[in-house]
Amino acid sequence: MADSGGVSANNAAAGNDDEEGNTAPFPETVQIGGSPEYRVERKLGKGGFGHVFVGRRLTGGNGRGAGAHEVAIKFEHNTSKGCNYGPPYEWHVYSALGGTHGVPKVHYKGRQGDYYVMIMDMLGPSLWDSWNSAGQTMSSEMVACIAAEAISILESMHSKGYVHGDVKPENFLLGQPGTPQEKKLFLVDLGLATKWKDPATQQHVDYDQRPDAFRGTVRYASAHAHLGRTASRRDDLESLAYTLVFLHRGRLPWQGYQGDNKSFLVCKRKMSTSPDILCGLCPQPFKLFLETVVNMKFDEEPNYSKLISLFDVLIGPNPSIRPINTDGAQKVGQKRSRLLNDDDDSNARKKIRLGVPATQWISVYNSRSPMKQSTTIMWLTIG
Repeated sequence: MADSGGVSANNAAAGNDDEEGNTAPFPETVQIGGSPEYRVERKLGKGGFGHVFVGRRLTGGNGRGAGAHEVAIKFEHNTSKGCNYGPPYEWHVYSALGGTHGVPKVHYKGRQGDYYVMIMDMLGPSLWDSWNSAGQTMSSEMVACIAAEAISILESMHSKGYVHGDVKPENFLLGQPGTPQEKKLFLVDLGLATKWKDPATQQHVDYDQRPDAFRGTVRYASAHAHLGRTASRRDDLESLAYTLVFLHRGRLPWQGYQGDNKSFLVCKRKMSTSPDILCGLCPQPFKLFLETVVNMKFDEEPNYSKLISLFDVLIGPNPSIRPINTDGAQKVGQKRSRLLNDDDDSNARKKIRLGVPATQWISVYNSRSPMKQSTTIMWLTIG
């Protein structure tokens, strides 16, 4: 479940803890930070950083924005892992990204009883929901439009100094059905977002590697995330590549692994699967996109305009009838390219992820009881 302000039938992905039963009951009504009073109605879902419900305004309202009759209300218990002796970390990220293209608007924040509460725009189904309701398939044009618009959203977020850290179908939501925003794409659930740019120096953060610091969702995480490497812009794009292949093909080769070594086995499979194999049943732009992003350097600035242009051949010429609104992608496409030209670009990058034999260490972290934890370092030969 994408747990930030949208209607989604898909519950939390692997790795999210179910905290229900260990916390206080949710309030029946909410009024925080000067907000109107809302009745808390049906539950939309949950994620690793809270639970989301429909909120219905008890009096007044104009149907849109802060005055909407229906909103999404996100509750996070004050003892949850997202609250470090204060308001949730996600609040800070939403404040920093306020007004960013593709990020839903938070109208009110505050504390009520044992819960920190955010009141946000109500959104529609997630891409996972749309894929599932369509018979677990999506057309090439649909996925290409998603690719173009998702890249533009990530470009906007990255321009504010943040990487999302958990890009996946469940965290992309469409606007509410029957509204002018029903084809608009949003990226939600910012609890794992981190800064790629040091706010003090305005330079890229330093590279680090912490074997036991995996963050994200195993199915879609970048290989670098599995290896505990500091998150950077390339990781969001690699996760997007896996998301696109999943939506088009309906499955990724590393699905189905279970047990304590799941992350290790998935990482091994990702690193040994070439773009040719992974994208073998997809149109050529999918392979070109994956090849580009998995070979990016840690601190490399993506050429978002060029990445979007890869999918142009799959997208129809009339924007008004496209299955996804691509206004953001069109704006990115109008910007001047900020990287080297094609010839210099191809010479500057050394291809390192081609699904060929390679050796890399992988840490497998098995968490059992709070007082008993073990770390195993494995040398992995891939090929």
